[in-house]
Amino acid sequence: MDAENISVVFTPDNEPYLGRTLLFHFDQLICSAMEQNAVIAPTSHKRALTDAQKMACQVVAQSLSIALSIRELIRQGYLFGGHVLLRPLAERAAILLYIHHYPEEIEKWNRGWKHNEAPNLAKMFENIQEIQRPGSPIRGGDLTATMNSLLHSKPDSAFWNLVQLNGIGVGHSVSKILDRPELCDELSANAIPWLVVVQGMMAAYFADESDEKRNGGELIQ
Repeated sequence: MDAENISVVFTPDNEPYLGRTLLFHFDQLICSAMEQNAVIAPTSHKRALTDAQKMACQVVAQSLSIALSIRELIRQGYLFGGHVLLRPLAERAAILLYIHHYPEEIEKWNRGWKHNEAPNLAKMFENIQEIQRPGSPIRGGDLTATMNSLLHSKPDSAFWNLVQLNGIGVGHSVSKILDRPELCDELSANAIPWLVVVQGMMAAYFADESDEKRNGGELIQ
């Protein structure tokens, strides 16, 4: 892309990765999640909620906000920042899934989800696998390694913000990355499954409310 013609701020009409297939699917999923939230969220405003539902109200909203942040970072070419946000998105999706499978753990959430008491992300993954895929050889640390590297700036995170320097080699970008479509695809592909989990958990935690609303009940005042 010609540096002299690069926009300072991109819009949906001229963003650098417009037309990438995985990004399109990410967009479609975001629209679906926001529509689902528009149905479910109002049901929580004037009803008595369980502790798990109170947790979900907070964590789902944060998850959607992070997903939207990732999407805007892609639009503006800040792919490295988008990749860094994958772990916060994954962790919130995991919390929703973990407490859904282990409802008694809501007590740890109510006590502050403290570092010395609550499971870390790798442990949540392992506990979830015990229910969903018993005997899986994949360890939680295998699933979190890349996300942790990006978040904590480990040496192997260097790949994620490398750019070409006008034919003289490569360097580490401090700003927009506009010519690495494979990074856009990777980011979209990794964000999509976590947003799918969030959508599933929205339905799981608020199934009765969303069904009644869709059926024209008297749920929302």
